[in-house]
Amino acid sequence: MLGLLLLLQVLASCLWLGHSEVVNSFAECPEFFYAETTPNDALNPKNPAWICQRYSNSYHYATLYDRDRRIPVYSAYIYRPGDAKRPHSWWFVEPQLIGKNNLKEMERESVLIGQHKFTLDQIKKNQAVLDDYNEAGLDRGHLSPNGHHYSRESKTATFTLTNIVPQDSSLNKGQWNIYESKRMPTKTKGCTTTYVITGAVPGNTYIAKGRVNRPSHIWSAACCLKDKNPRDAWGAIAENDKNKVEELSLGELEKRLNKLYGGTVTLFNNACPRK
Repeated sequence: MLGLLLLLQVLASCLWLGHSEVVNSFAECPEFFYAETTPNDALNPKNPAWICQRYSNSYHYATLYDRDRRIPVYSAYIYRPGDAKRPHSWWFVEPQLIGKNNLKEMERESVLIGQHKFTLDQIKKNQAVLDDYNEAGLDRGHLSPNGHHYSRESKTATFTLTNIVPQDSSLNKGQWNIYESKRMPTKTKGCTTTYVITGAVPGNTYIAKGRVNRPSHIWSAACCLKDKNPRDAWGAIAENDKNKVEELSLGELEKRLNKLYGGTVTLFNNACPRK
């Protein structure tokens, strides 16, 4: 009888966890971080949301989101580029940033309003919405880019506004795109698995009448494994008003971020090389 009660408790716990995609940590989707080690608390905003990005009943990457600035702090994923076609042009938001509800996956604003009877004001309280991104000279810049994912479902999952920051158009279409599409394939040759964390340093200006922060910098870090052992690591950073990307070591990137965030930043497990 005791064994049956324990089994029921375990099952109930699993069912409850399945309804929690905006969580208190990344314990539900640790697979996107090398050795299940997340960046340290130096990056955490005052009002964070940990999101296991779920689409089509699967997790595809993880995002730490800043509810106050309405931008992601970073998105973490495994680099797996593939030949799947670029998905439709729909954009999603995160229902669980609205408040308590049973909607497990990212969804379109129109569906949340039309079918689930949320108001636009409810949706936009803790996150950006499409109308926020109408600023000339700025793009919806992916932190986890669709081109770094292999399946149509994973690519589609990157088109959520919780994975987007206002990014300088020339940078997004220029040198940052070159880094994502040309440099990453070169740098990851020989890697069995590559873990990536891409983030945005909050800036001093906002768009959408003060609703959405415009980051001062965009940065990315990668840890390359050969079989199961870290072999190499690197970083990249760009000012978000210049079409220029600086590539550097993981250690150099963390030192740069120390100054920008005002604390000691650790992005990966210590086994990833810093030099």
